[in-house]
Amino acid sequence: MSAALAPLRHRSFRHLFIGTTASLLGNAVTPIALAFAVLDATGSVGSLGLVVGAHSLTGILFLLYGGVLADRLPRGPLLVASSVVSAASQAVVATLVLTDSAGIPLLMVLAAVNGAAGSCYQPAAQALLPQTVPAESRRAALALSRIAGSSAMIVGASLGGVLVAVVGPGWGLAVDALSFALAAVCFALVRVQVALPAPSPGVVHELRVGWEEFTSRSWVWVIVVAFCFLNAGVTASFTVLGPAVADSTGIGRTGWGLAVAAGSLGAVAGGVLSLRWRPRRAILVGCALMGLTATTPLLLALAPYTWLLVVANFVTGMGVEQAGVAWYATLNEQIPEDRLARVYAYDDLGSYLALPLAQFAAGPAVLLLGLRATLYAAAALILLATLAMVATPSIRALVPKTAPPPAFSEDPVPG
Repeated sequence: MSAALAPLRHRSFRHLFIGTTASLLGNAVTPIALAFAVLDATGSVGSLGLVVGAHSLTGILFLLYGGVLADRLPRGPLLVASSVVSAASQAVVATLVLTDSAGIPLLMVLAAVNGAAGSCYQPAAQALLPQTVPAESRRAALALSRIAGSSAMIVGASLGGVLVAVVGPGWGLAVDALSFALAAVCFALVRVQVALPAPSPGVVHELRVGWEEFTSRSWVWVIVVAFCFLNAGVTASFTVLGPAVADSTGIGRTGWGLAVAAGSLGAVAGGVLSLRWRPRRAILVGCALMGLTATTPLLLALAPYTWLLVVANFVTGMGVEQAGVAWYATLNEQIPEDRLARVYAYDDLGSYLALPLAQFAAGPAVLLLGLRATLYAAAALILLATLAMVATPSIRALVPKTAPPPAFSEDPVPG
């Protein structure tokens, strides 16, 4: 087996790999299915913003506590519990939509439950991955996981568009519920040896230790603050503004699903590239490439054509994947393992802090400014955040602790 595929020899990694991929498959269907379920029921962009914002809000509120749990409890069982609750809540949402019983207040409550259940998923899954493979295979394991996740999102987004167009959004939500159930089974099979943590002085102390770890490196917190604004622009564009444009132009629902899937296809290509190419200043390159995400709101405002969005999202997906691999690989290298989940939690909290506000505000902004002006504002927010990152000295100077192998070498890059 080549070095790039070596992580698959490890049983625990395989189960984690399948579980996270299954979960991402269903989650790629959900934004499309849920968006059009709400639009079908209400015809209101504001109502859509309330539902998706409720999910983001509770996910953020419970995120730090989820990070503490992921550093203090076995991460596999924690992922099982998160997936079971998510499967149940999505199954109820699917049933309500399929039976035409979905009211906005109830959808907001269920979205909030799903967001809270998922609050520990990201820090636990990211921190668990290095425990499932030897140190020399970790970068390859990370790249493989991201490639599989992006591939699942391609299939999921395409499937979401087809399901919504052919049989309705309720079946897309049912697929997400089933994916969480499959993920729970896989996570239950993950077995890793972990030293028992020392007795905890309390949650506040644990959070303080994680905060000190997070703030001690300026490149970490600068990137996270920048992503707070960047992700706000991207999320408003993809979860609220994009579906609204698709429904009012020739893009249509299936076309929007293809455009979203193209971003995931680009991410797969970017993941494959990351196995072969490791720029010396990978973080700086990745931050600069995040500016490509501004093309989606700009095209939605200026040239809402499916083929243009497909091409642009593919290129953007390649760039975003370079940034993602560089970010997680560097954190895994620089942060102590017993504090990693808490740093991931602060990362997610900061990066996603503005998402509920962006989603809640998207509808009123469209009414006040108009759809095109709101898309311009989202693009400007993305570009300003990108400029702030590439202009920061600590980001420009950051290099790996160990020198990377030559770019595009004959042998696959080792982990």
